[in-house]
Amino acid sequence: MKDNVLILAIESSCDETAASVIENGRNVLSNIISSQIEIHKEYGGVVPEVASRKHIENINDVVEEALKKAEIDSEKIDAIAVTYGPGLVGALLVGVNFAKGLSYAWNKPLIGVNHIEGHISANYIQDKSLEPPFICLVASGGHTHLVYVRDYGEYEIMGKTRDDAAGEAFDKIARSIGLGYPGGPLIDEAAKKGNKEAIKFPRVVIDDDTLDFSFSGLKSSVLNYIHNSKQKNEEVSAGDVAASFQAAVVEVLVLKTVKAAKLKNCSTIALAGGVASNSSLRESLQEECVKNNYKFTKPAPVLCTDNAAMIGCAGYYKYLKKEFSDSSLNAIPNLELAD
Repeated sequence: MKDNVLILAIESSCDETAASVIENGRNVLSNIISSQIEIHKEYGGVVPEVASRKHIENINDVVEEALKKAEIDSEKIDAIAVTYGPGLVGALLVGVNFAKGLSYAWNKPLIGVNHIEGHISANYIQDKSLEPPFICLVASGGHTHLVYVRDYGEYEIMGKTRDDAAGEAFDKIARSIGLGYPGGPLIDEAAKKGNKEAIKFPRVVIDDDTLDFSFSGLKSSVLNYIHNSKQKNEEVSAGDVAASFQAAVVEVLVLKTVKAAKLKNCSTIALAGGVASNSSLRESLQEECVKNNYKFTKPAPVLCTDNAAMIGCAGYYKYLKKEFSDSSLNAIPNLELAD
């Protein structure tokens, strides 16, 4: 095996077209992201057809820029890693087919990567000393998973959402109080101006025997509060709603993450996914880890959003195991994280 492995990674699962060159799994030589947030804002969410079209328009330039910034040409690349699920099928297909074309043209191995595994792997880039095993809370617009990372590429899903993902709930509540899209950062900012004790929204734990999450009841409670307040001609404070809603979500996420660590007798907790950028979640989980004498690691915000560096990192550990894909690799929109 080579001492210096270079992976070109491609990510197009939702509304970011991204490419990155990663050296030995943890050294980021380039991480280029072309975001479509401004385009989708006017629709109040991601429009799949628009996302796919923009990926087609952007992907060649993004890959070229990643190679240029890394000062690497195609001959030096050892393998091409690409997200093949979960995500929007049309968006995924753009990245998968482009990667397959490069793999064929350059005669390089192709590595299909699970998007959720990519988010988990972002922590290896952030913390160069991080090694499995550890507990990882993956919270994003499409997923909320509690994962026990046994080893590189080996996962046990200890809990996941039974309905809405945490990020999805953030988006819906943000729209309901007139904040717009994307909801996560807007709720986070509005919450700083509100009182988290102002409204007593429910903390949905389900029961003591499961680490699964449920956010639909909380979402309904918030929407009912807003509706009832308007019916009574009472002023609705966006800041108070945001702060109280966020506190309810964060409390449950932190509670179950720490519980998972105790069940596995694991002293390291990691955070991943778009919701991992939330300042209250980062602070609360940090506080609980200090109380329990756990190590806590969290990616920088640029590594929490959808990006290709995390895909390159996950791809590197598959490269070491020679877990390559062939030309039949296809997009799988509902791809599960393998146990």
